[in-house]
Amino acid sequence: MDIALRPSLEIDMAKKILVVDDKLEIRQLLKSYLTQEGFDVVAASDGKEALFAARQSKPDLIILDLMMPEMNGYDFIRSYTREADAPIIVLTARLEEIDKVSGLELGADDFVTKPFSPRELVARVRAVLRRVEKQEKPAVILRAGEITLDRDSRIVTVGENFVDLTPSEFEILALMMAAPGRAFTRLELLERLQGAAYEGYERTIDVHIRNLRSKIESDASQPKYVETIYGVGYRFAPTKDL
Repeated sequence: MDIALRPSLEIDMAKKILVVDDKLEIRQLLKSYLTQEGFDVVAASDGKEALFAARQSKPDLIILDLMMPEMNGYDFIRSYTREADAPIIVLTARLEEIDKVSGLELGADDFVTKPFSPRELVARVRAVLRRVEKQEKPAVILRAGEITLDRDSRIVTVGENFVDLTPSEFEILALMMAAPGRAFTRLELLERLQGAAYEGYERTIDVHIRNLRSKIESDASQPKYVETIYGVGYRFAPTKDL
């Protein structure tokens, strides 16, 4: 392949993807397709094997099946997100709203249902990685009330306490803190999180907001920072109000 025809290839080659699925044919399909697209791929057949592989390889993104033996996808997310914040795309044969909400609450960033289009999956991988790369620009520190957010280190503090946010929660908070007083619709927040090729219920944003409030508000039932704008969506309180 002529590298000059693929200016993004050098960037993608540096990106390591961990594929986790108990079905060999799916692991082989994804590994073959992603490798052809220039990614470095590591594969695992269950959650326990995936934890070991993730700790060794430090993936830039994880594609994760939910229903697996030994350790399922939910348990993997619960364990690994305590150690690292690599974005996770859930790959599953079932995608009822309760499954999506449960995955989001644990920290998943996107969802793809089986059977899937490898081309669409690669597009989603690239979209999530682009979002992460944008977050890796030079430090921009945002402050409002007791909250301090550092885009470069991805550290958020409330007062003197560090707050552990998922990648999606961090992005929502950074986006709204950068424009205090501006109302964002749920659809706008979804698009900003997942790019043009997104699939999701608007309720997914409500889940992120609920989790975010529980971490940064002194009383999540009466939020001071992240306000609900009824009939529209959400906004970060204007600085003068804090």
